[in-house]
Amino acid sequence: MTQPSMSLIKGPLEGCQVRCCSNQPNSLRRFLREMGASLLPSTALIFGVMFIVLNTLWLFPELANSAGITRHYKFNIKLQNVTRLCHTKSIVSVNGQFPGPPIIAREGDRVVVKVANHVQNNVTIHWHGIRQLRSGWADGPAYVTQCPIQTGQSYVYNFTITGQTGTLFWHAHISWLRSTLYGPIIILPKKNVPYPFPKPHKEVPIIFGEWWNADPEAVITQALQNGGGPNVSDAYTINGLPGPLYNCSAQDTFKLKVKPGKTYLLRMINAALNDELFFSIANHTLTVVDVDAIYVKPFKTDTILITPGQTTNLLLKAIPHFPNATFLMSARPYATGPGKFDNSTVAGILQYEQPPISSFKNLPLFKPTLPPLNDTSFAANFTRKHRSLANSRFPANVPKTVDKRFFFTVGLGTNPCPQNQSCQGPRNSTMFAASVNNVSFILPTTAVLQAHFLQQSKGVYTTDFPTTPDFRFNYTGAPPNNTMVSNGTKVVVLPFNTIVELVLQDTSIIGIESHPLHLHGFNFFVVGQGFGNFDSKKDPPKFNLADPVQRNTVGVPSGGWVAIRFLADNPGECMVHALPLRSSLKLGFEDGLDSNGWQTA
Repeated sequence: MTQPSMSLIKGPLEGCQVRCCSNQPNSLRRFLREMGASLLPSTALIFGVMFIVLNTLWLFPELANSAGITRHYKFNIKLQNVTRLCHTKSIVSVNGQFPGPPIIAREGDRVVVKVANHVQNNVTIHWHGIRQLRSGWADGPAYVTQCPIQTGQSYVYNFTITGQTGTLFWHAHISWLRSTLYGPIIILPKKNVPYPFPKPHKEVPIIFGEWWNADPEAVITQALQNGGGPNVSDAYTINGLPGPLYNCSAQDTFKLKVKPGKTYLLRMINAALNDELFFSIANHTLTVVDVDAIYVKPFKTDTILITPGQTTNLLLKAIPHFPNATFLMSARPYATGPGKFDNSTVAGILQYEQPPISSFKNLPLFKPTLPPLNDTSFAANFTRKHRSLANSRFPANVPKTVDKRFFFTVGLGTNPCPQNQSCQGPRNSTMFAASVNNVSFILPTTAVLQAHFLQQSKGVYTTDFPTTPDFRFNYTGAPPNNTMVSNGTKVVVLPFNTIVELVLQDTSIIGIESHPLHLHGFNFFVVGQGFGNFDSKKDPPKFNLADPVQRNTVGVPSGGWVAIRFLADNPGECMVHALPLRSSLKLGFEDGLDSNGWQTA
């Protein structure tokens, strides 16, 4: 295996604000100045005109050439007063918009975003699902690939969209700022390259979020201090609007107007912090065609399940004639485990353009039927329907052999309560703590990728993360007596181009529950899943190695396991972590790196 050169990573530490991290020599400061990139200012795109922009690019494909162009954006992080549920508060926003502005590009385009921080919070932006090939410095997780952007400072994110078409999204990646800092990433095919399905009449982004009347930063700070679960949100939102089922919100309702007989591409994004969501439109069938910016074999469904961090593209075929009715589109949580959750329903309205002699007044309103809150059977069956296209145009390059196998248990455990303090964990003397293989991640104060680049990893992170649990037990049966976790900043080192198989196993230490997990910098194939404990002899022969779905975020089944495979072909520091980031359920991967430099094999 050849040794990759240092040029495999582009633009290291470009725009990083060195003052926020420790022990940075003058040579690094000079290097950062030399790496600075210029940014041409561009007018901020308004969320409401996205439909026009998307369809203009389709009607005039010459606007983007097949070789890709550079698209410039300017994100000003600023406070903005917003009113929801009859409650007005100041939120952290991008360009004063909530949700934030879309990033629209074609496959192969280079995207340059200058983020300027005008608020008191430290900020970073993560481009969720973008592969970041050779641009790990632009990925965005605070203290992993970059230092946070401090007040009055800026950072230039510079990356190329490679081999991806569909819907992704961006969000803040520090604390709980992503409750209001998020927006869509729309990736169109290259010029003159059609979708593998009929061209839609219009494309509509639908982003789920959560709204707190309180300050979300205060909510998570309180939870981390007392060791209990964070207070749940006051409402879910669709494109920032809670809708008619909440008090004082009829005027804040997302409405999708459609023409009879036309087909619409709904770009679904779950940007909620904490909950997986069921979604359905009354009296309409949906066709799944894409997940996490990867095409899938189309299949029809009345209801979808979408975890935090996942995206799903749906075709909606409008009824051929004016139906003399309106229809709710609704979402509510899929909830497992012992934790608190927001047990409410968000709704928008699907409205048909009426004939001139018709009126919307007194039209019947149909409501969808959503699965029960804890319908794990639906969740499992829906997940199994996802398959890659696996054809000549869109092959599924599933690894058939494996170089390294890992078995990670995920779930909640406990940490001891600080001395002379009462906590709100399972007992007054304990605090909830998420862990992988019983290790709860401690966020460093120096960015991990920076520490590696400067060969100063000592005191920042260690490379001794356990590849299997140190203590084995009946993971989905009776929990062990000792629920305490260990704590550390530990990573796994992967030689470049290693083929990895990772089994993620839910545990019942505090209680079984579904765990959405996101892998930065990679797409992976979901080759298997099941309930109970993973059996390393009986389960692998059942793996789907022909057309498994490819994703960047997957839900570990409640009381079960999921197996993924991927090629570690993206040098840099990546991270697998839970969504939501309620607590320290994180793990760092170093692809092709070790503490001395590039790893060869």
